[in-house]
Order: sequence, then structure tokens, then C-alpha cells
Amino acid sequence: MSDMTFHEQVIAILPKLRVQALALTRNRASAEDLVQDAVCNALSAQLSFIPGTNFPAWMHRILRNRFISNLRKRRDTTDIEDVPASVFATEAPHEDRLALKELAKAMGRLPADQREALVMVVLNGMSYEALAEATGCAVGTAKSRVFRARRQLETWLLGERRDAATAALPSRSGVAARDAGKGVTVPI
Repeated sequence: MSDMTFHEQVIAILPKLRVQALALTRNRASAEDLVQDAVCNALSAQLSFIPGTNFPAWMHRILRNRFISNLRKRRDTTDIEDVPASVFATEAPHEDRLALKELAKAMGRLPADQREALVMVVLNGMSYEALAEATGCAVGTAKSRVFRARRQLETWLLGERRDAATAALPSRSGVAARDAGKGVTVPI
């Protein structure tokens, strides 16, 4: 992307910005407004961009900062149900639509930082390093946010099946309690 002009890079990143904006706002109209505001900010700050640096991270950071500024002004929330069904890539059979609806609901329950990290890495294909740069956190924190989001979604979506599978495994404290009467020391 480094041999592209600034305007070409902006145009090339628009689809990914739209995905991130939709994940943040959960409303198509608000997402479009957010992308437009972010692009306007980027164009006005064009001279501050250093060619050869990570343009996608710079743009994602502008979009995220704009979103935070808008939140501070409005303190308004939207419902995940506002996301139109057309956001999903394909027409799915009934069961798949239900699963996607359940996933969308679970995504809406995630903390904003985890949801944003998951969308940027999984849907946008962003590296952990670029995510860390875009969100202003350490790489380890970015990895942790994605891991926790995935783990939480797995727990919510698999629910009882996962709980039943892990309930069969002895806990470390259970092993220590069982072996305590035998004079065996087990590290906890």
C-alpha cells in the first residue's frame, strides 16, 4: 500500500472502516456517518500522516477516536437489533439465521473493547500489532482482548454443553482436597 497515493489508500480502506464502524455503532446510518467523519478528519490531517507508516492502523485509530468523541457528546446507546439482516454475507437456512442472530446478540453483550478487538482481528484480518497500535494498547493486551472475547462467546453460545464437559474434569482444588487425607502434597 505504500506506493499508493493518500487518497487511493483512503478509498482502499473504506470497506474495512465500514465494518469496524458498524461493529462499534451497531447501526448502519450511524456507521456511515462515523466513516464519513473519520475520512474528513483524515483528509484534514493528511499532512500529519508519515508515509511508509501503518496507514490502516492510523485510519482505524482516527475512526475509533471519532467514535469515542461522539459517545462522549451523546452518551447514547443503540440496540443490536438495529443491524439489518443484509449485513450477513449470505442467505442462510433458518437454523443458520438463528445461529447468526444468536451470535449478533452475544457480540452485543461483549464489552466494547473486546468486541472491537475481535472484529478488527477476525473480520478485518488485522494483526495483533496493528490492533495494538490502532487502539493504543500493548500487543499483549490486544491478544488478551481477542482471547477473552472468543472465550466469552464460546461460553455464551455453547452454554450447557461446555459446562457439562468441563464439570467431568476434576478441579485442582478437588484433587488437593481428595489427597489431603492421604498425606500427599499437591500444589494448588
